[in-house]
Amino acid sequence: MSKENGKGGQDISRRRFLKGAGLTALSISNMAEGKAAPIKSAVGPGPTALSLSVNGVQHKLQVEPCETLAETLRWKLGLTGTKVSCDRGTCSACTVWLDRKPFCACMTLTIDVGKRPVTTIEGLAENDTLHPIQQAFIDKDATMCGFCTPGMIMSCAALLARNSSPTLDDVRHAVSGNFCRCGTYPKVFEATLAAAGVEGVANEKFGGSSQ
Repeated sequence: MSKENGKGGQDISRRRFLKGAGLTALSISNMAEGKAAPIKSAVGPGPTALSLSVNGVQHKLQVEPCETLAETLRWKLGLTGTKVSCDRGTCSACTVWLDRKPFCACMTLTIDVGKRPVTTIEGLAENDTLHPIQQAFIDKDATMCGFCTPGMIMSCAALLARNSSPTLDDVRHAVSGNFCRCGTYPKVFEATLAAAGVEGVANEKFGGSSQ
């Protein structure tokens, strides 16, 4: 007996039938509403030309369809402040901003960035003036090995951009996806609250003294 007449063949035939029926129903629905079937432009298998806005600078690049934003930033633009640790979106060391919202660069394909501006840790400071959260991390000694620090800072800076007076719980929530192997979370919380100008709250919560 051939596979087509066996149980496996019947399963394949059912799947093909259901898939075909679904596509037919969708086509009929689109035609009834006067809609054209959506067509997506294919990219690859070779490099694709695109323009990427990073830290206010426009870059013309050739990227592979499978290339992540973290790879593009580090290898092609030399912005090594964006760290790659887990490379699977679990530690957030590679956090950057897309349109001022935090994203894991290791889980974002460069070709999917589109026109959204990218901001990396190198783009937070203004000339020689550090971003308040960067300065607070230094002042409060909120780094140990420093590997998670760029991602932590990007997450905390995003919090301050949308909430200028965060609570301790707000800070904890903002960095809940950032993994610090050294366990420096109390100092990260303290630095973020200090950068927000909530120095009294930071001192009260962590037993520090005003500087």
